[in-house]
Amino acid sequence: MRAFWRPAYVAIGSNLDHPRERVEEACRHLGSLSETRLEARSRLYRTRPMGRQDQPEFINAAVGLVTRKSPHEMLEGLLEIEHRMGRIREERWGPRVIDLDLVWMVGNAVEDPGLTLPHPGVSMRNFVLYPLSDIAPTLDIPGHGRVLDLKVRLGGDGISPLE
Repeated sequence: MRAFWRPAYVAIGSNLDHPRERVEEACRHLGSLSETRLEARSRLYRTRPMGRQDQPEFINAAVGLVTRKSPHEMLEGLLEIEHRMGRIREERWGPRVIDLDLVWMVGNAVEDPGLTLPHPGVSMRNFVLYPLSDIAPTLDIPGHGRVLDLKVRLGGDGISPLE
C-alpha cells in the first residue's frame, strides 16, 4: 500500500559560498527528492544572523512540498542534501553553506531525540515565518498558530526581501 501524499514545509538558509546561489541549488535538490514534488517557493530574504552577529547575513527562503515520505525519511533526505552541498556542523547558529529545516509536515507531529515536528523554534524566527507566509499564510502550525498571525506578532526586524 502506497503512503498518502502530505504537505511538508522546509526552511532554507545560507550565509557562505554565494548564499543566494546555495539557496537556489537547495531548491533544485528539494525538487528532485524521490516521492516528493516541489509545489511552492517563497521569495528570497536577506536576514540578520541568529546567535553570533560577527558573521555574514543570511539568505533565507521556504518551500512547500508534497511527499509520500515519512517525517524521518524526509529529514534523512534533507540531511543528505546538506551533506552533498558541503554542510559541516561545527557551531550552533554559526555560519553555514546551507541549512535545511523541516518545519512542519501536515498531520505528522513528532517528538523524539532526532526530530521534533512542528519545529520548536518556528514561532520565534521571522527568517522562517516571512518566507513561509509567502507560500502558506493560513497554515496552522499546531501549538503555535497560523503562520501569518505569528509573522505579524514577531515583526520584521532584521529581515528584508531581496529584489
